[in-house]
Amino acid sequence: MTDAVTEPARPLAGVRIVEISSFVAVPLAGMTLAQLGAEVVRVDPIGGAADYRRWPLTESGESIYWAGLNKGKRSLAVDMRSEEGQQLICRLIADSGVFITNVAGRQWHSYDALSALRPDVIHVEVSGRADGGTGVDYTVNAAIGFPLVTGPAGLAAPVNHVLPAWDVTCGIYTALSVVTALRHRDATGHGQRISIPLENVALATAGNLSLLTEAMVNGTSRQRIGNAVYGTYGQNFTSSDGVAFMVVALTGRHFRDLTSLTGTAEAVAALAESLGADFSDEGERYRHRDALSGLFAEWFGAHTGAEVSASLARTSVLWERYQSFGETAVDPRVTANPLFTELDQPRIGRHLAAGLPVAIDGEYPAAVPAPALGDDTAAVLGEWLSMSPAQIDALLTSGTVS
Repeated sequence: MTDAVTEPARPLAGVRIVEISSFVAVPLAGMTLAQLGAEVVRVDPIGGAADYRRWPLTESGESIYWAGLNKGKRSLAVDMRSEEGQQLICRLIADSGVFITNVAGRQWHSYDALSALRPDVIHVEVSGRADGGTGVDYTVNAAIGFPLVTGPAGLAAPVNHVLPAWDVTCGIYTALSVVTALRHRDATGHGQRISIPLENVALATAGNLSLLTEAMVNGTSRQRIGNAVYGTYGQNFTSSDGVAFMVVALTGRHFRDLTSLTGTAEAVAALAESLGADFSDEGERYRHRDALSGLFAEWFGAHTGAEVSASLARTSVLWERYQSFGETAVDPRVTANPLFTELDQPRIGRHLAAGLPVAIDGEYPAAVPAPALGDDTAAVLGEWLSMSPAQIDALLTSGTVS
């Protein structure tokens, strides 16, 4: 812990964290903690970890991906295979008192090894599977059930999600674990050993959202329903000029506004009578969603996308137009959003970059450029370990750091 003064938008100012990681979960956790004010040093092997050149790349071959998940950190490049390099990293962790990693199973940076150097160390390790096996987001996802309920109704093949949902969720759990462990250490003087299997994050989410409980209690397994929303009314529609919309009616008011907008109130009432259904019940709206969607689709198909947008905007109905990442990037929700600030990212270029998506006292902590591999090696060794320029030069000459 340094003596930095904590600002409202930097509640973790003064906290130092060492990160050894790759890909999404732990890099996201480290970046989130940095955005909250912590000084996060990512330590990579010389030449970079497995994600240093990950797509997408710029035309010159720089990883846009790596820069995106390492904003605001400092970077050290160390020969992790050498004993001298390992000892150096352990000294940095002991100085900081907080270590996060998804490189599991390395005895030299295990909790036991590090707690021998600093008894109150906070050690957070993300692994693939709860049994100690390896796994990544997409393999974990395959074993949980989500790919078999994703996609159009009636499709037989599994459909993986594009969003690495478990990595992202795991990253936030990791950041939360560090914050709570810091609170615990402040209160008791003790560190903590925390393990987070990616598989358990996915399993817990499936359970919390009732997908596993439904199978346990009712003996049923969720089926594919396409773009409908389970248990309530929601469906996608297409305008006369081919613009796609997602429309959701969660409440009775939403549903009444939707029937009024589409001029189907009488037809919906007749449908309810013929089916013996009560459409004030969202479960009934879900059960008869196909019949209802058939009534609503005619109105959407008779109006342009602009007309649909203008009409929906005057109602309480929940809706949005489908658009690409390219369209979103130039949308006012990005260009006029204080979450995004212009960032001149070395090697990547100028762009609007998201900071922390949480406003603290009305302020969004802004994005800070990501370092290049090893940018901060000499500075951190000098600041954290009080090494002299001669000592640092010796490490550089020997190839222990880069």
